[in-house]
Amino acid sequence: MINRTLAARTAFWAALLFAVVMAVLPTPPHTPIDQFGDKFEHMLAFGVLAALAAIGYAKVPLLRIAERLSFLGALIEVAQSIPSLHRDCDIMDWVADTASVIVVLLVVALIRRIFRR
Repeated sequence: MINRTLAARTAFWAALLFAVVMAVLPTPPHTPIDQFGDKFEHMLAFGVLAALAAIGYAKVPLLRIAERLSFLGALIEVAQSIPSLHRDCDIMDWVADTASVIVVLLVVALIRRIFRR
């Protein structure tokens, strides 16, 4: 049987690598979720990252996970401002990233609290 923590950590780092590469590609490939818009893609990516981080790194405080993922979102936006990438830096993308992380981690905190009783 696969260790749940190891599986979540592996999936987290794979998803993180995928998200960063997709964010800095000059012309990322089109995906089926493109129809829902850029903010949806950001929120989906960072929501998945937050959930995987909370499962894979259960002993790390959720506030620290939120801070690190929010910082990653900000770094991605800074990277997208590099002219040679032909991408757009949008502060609202970072807001979407951070909002998604906060919502997912609040749900995780609630679930943890319920199951500790």
